[in-house]
Amino acid sequence: MSSSVLLFLVALLLSCSTMGNAARRLEVEYPAAHPAVPELPKPELPPHPVVPELPKHEEPPPHPHPAVPELPKPELPPPHPAVPELPKHEEPPHPVVPELPKPEVPHPAVPELPKHEEPPHPVVPELPKHEEPPHPVVPELPKPEVPHPAVPELPKHEEPPHPVVPELPKPEVPHPVVPELPKPEVPHPTVPEHEQPPKPESHYPEKP
Repeated sequence: MSSSVLLFLVALLLSCSTMGNAARRLEVEYPAAHPAVPELPKPELPPHPVVPELPKHEEPPPHPHPAVPELPKPELPPPHPAVPELPKHEEPPHPVVPELPKPEVPHPAVPELPKHEEPPHPVVPELPKHEEPPHPVVPELPKPEVPHPAVPELPKHEEPPHPVVPELPKPEVPHPVVPELPKPEVPHPTVPEHEQPPKPESHYPEKP
């Protein structure tokens, strides 16, 4: 931090000195063309009034602190008496317990229980099928003949006869005569029967 401040101050001083030198050179090379301004007389200020010194305030002498009697130091209790170490109690070794032989107990023989014989399933007799009675024959009822009402014939409306329109004579326009062009005779190629395509079989019977 201090080194950076010192570098900044040195750079500032160098810039100020270079600016001052440049200003002096400009003044020497190019003298100022401004007219000389006469110095104005400084106004005479009245003398400052003399302030009388105030008497110093004498501080009273400091009061001496009362002497505090030293208190007697409390006597510390005597140190704890040293406790003698008790001898360690040696435990007697554990007695060795001999392993007892396991008594062999014979398993009792379990008698086999007789198997429970299930009774045979009873035979269910087949029930006779219930025969449904035949459906009764319903006789057909005769249809009642309802006579159609007679509708009277309405009189025909006679249309008026169409007016006869006379036929206009058609103008006779002669048709242009087109000469017949001679047809070129092209010989038909003869195809042998074995190379001809088979005839399609018709599904309809031939007419006699």
